[in-house]
Amino acid sequence: MKKNILKYFSVALVALFTATACLQEIDPQNGYATTEQAANAPGAFDNFVSAIESQLCGKLLYGGTSSMYPFDFGYPTFYLMSDMMGQDIAIEDDNEWYYTWYACGTGLGPQYAYSQVPWTIFYGWIKSCNTVISLAGSEPSDEMKSGAGIAYAMRGMFYMDLAVRFAQKTYANDPEAETVPIVLETTVTDSLANNPRATNEEMFAQILSDFDKAEEYLADYTREDKYTPDVSVVYGLKARAYLLMEDWENAEAYAKLAQTGYTAMTEDQYTSKTDGFNTPNASWMFACKFNSDDPTILYNDGDSSWGSQMIIEVRESGMGYAANYGSPKRIDAHLYSTIPDTDFRKKCWVDFALDEMTEEEAIAALAEYSDVPEDLYDTGVETQSECLGGLELKFRPKDGEHADQYAAWTISLPIMRVEEMMLIEAEAAGMQDRDRGIQLLTTFGLLRDPSYEFGSHTEGNGSTIADAFQNEIWWQRRVELWAEGFTLYDMKRHDRGVVRSYAGTNHPATFRWNYGGGYTTNNGNVHPDWMDLCIVQTETNYNSACTNNPAPTTPTVDSAEYEW
Repeated sequence: MKKNILKYFSVALVALFTATACLQEIDPQNGYATTEQAANAPGAFDNFVSAIESQLCGKLLYGGTSSMYPFDFGYPTFYLMSDMMGQDIAIEDDNEWYYTWYACGTGLGPQYAYSQVPWTIFYGWIKSCNTVISLAGSEPSDEMKSGAGIAYAMRGMFYMDLAVRFAQKTYANDPEAETVPIVLETTVTDSLANNPRATNEEMFAQILSDFDKAEEYLADYTREDKYTPDVSVVYGLKARAYLLMEDWENAEAYAKLAQTGYTAMTEDQYTSKTDGFNTPNASWMFACKFNSDDPTILYNDGDSSWGSQMIIEVRESGMGYAANYGSPKRIDAHLYSTIPDTDFRKKCWVDFALDEMTEEEAIAALAEYSDVPEDLYDTGVETQSECLGGLELKFRPKDGEHADQYAAWTISLPIMRVEEMMLIEAEAAGMQDRDRGIQLLTTFGLLRDPSYEFGSHTEGNGSTIADAFQNEIWWQRRVELWAEGFTLYDMKRHDRGVVRSYAGTNHPATFRWNYGGGYTTNNGNVHPDWMDLCIVQTETNYNSACTNNPAPTTPTVDSAEYEW
């Protein structure tokens, strides 16, 4: 049965304007480890280590089974929340479950329920890490070392995510900018009512300390699969941290270390109709997985899952926000236009030229993209825009399943790929020695486009920090890592504006904003204020030392068209 998205969106708005104090929540004040209870349970330590990994995907962590928000499916939901705030994903209209993050207005303010989503989920994950670390103790036994190392790696990753999302400036831009309160396994309950936001400097000292311990404890650990971090993932996490800190020497060194044993995806892997971005391969360093018995697959027809939001080739089931309910995500038209035809990544999105074809011609052209071209055609033309251009085919249904959504959506997703490390290495090298950075970037570019030459994509979005070399890196990251959650990360560290209004834009009217880069400013920043997330009001009410970011303000009118 096809869902009535307007009905469900109305429910979401009710939740959106409900005070967060009425909601079940996991706040920092509840984030300490319940060691005494956990230590007495049989097999407690291994169970808690497993819980850290199993909670990343497929669980209803925000609303539970009584609510089943379609965005409540774990870590990958934050990919979309991040990328919706920028310009590289275009939606149809307000019939979209990520509308709040795309519209970027008061709904992200501290008194509204949606501001609690990252707060609730991330601090819940941190609590699980704290429990494992507490059980392992300050000197873990040989049996507990790998579990402790996993917990330290994951806690550092979660705090780094929070720091980027909540600080108004990244570490390199302002080491004193406030992030979020730190809650560790040693934090006592009485201190939580007076626990200030850590500065970037304090937070990254803690993050690097966690990564150092993870590197030590995982040095001799061999994992069974890529759903568990090992030392190569720790190297990758360190590379991310040093990139944010602009410690270029360490960012380069750790990004290079992280690549050992991995190879970049080939064209066949990247564009596979059966395995494309749904199955770990030699490129993937760390991943999460949706299982057939996960609540997000079992309940709500599977519609509370990544597959429902991002896999558009399961139309026959009648389910899915992307395939059937008029809410596919599209690539930004301008970004698509900058990808050369010789770059095989361009095949991940439907050519805008198909909108000029007859139905018969368009379906024939879609057969190059999909084994179900008629379904793909119907998905596109039954949206509000009635268009095919920009539809994404990066994320494919498992094993090419097009009828059974329960099978098609039990996919894996990358959390870290070697390509990210290659681009970090190139940027970090280039910020020390421009020629060396260009050489590394050119080597990477040629893996995707045999005609690639450095200097083709140096336009920026108003940043006064990034130079032409970093703009070229940024373009590669935008295309290579599209919808993998790096938009907010990159736009804040380079302090970039957003450009959605231009001739030929595919962003819907009333959301065509050019923000930053001389258009408007956010407390001296170029990046939009909605990228500085607000802390849920119940935390600041309880924690007297915790300050907050200003509530974001939605632009009231579309901007004049930007000329590229």
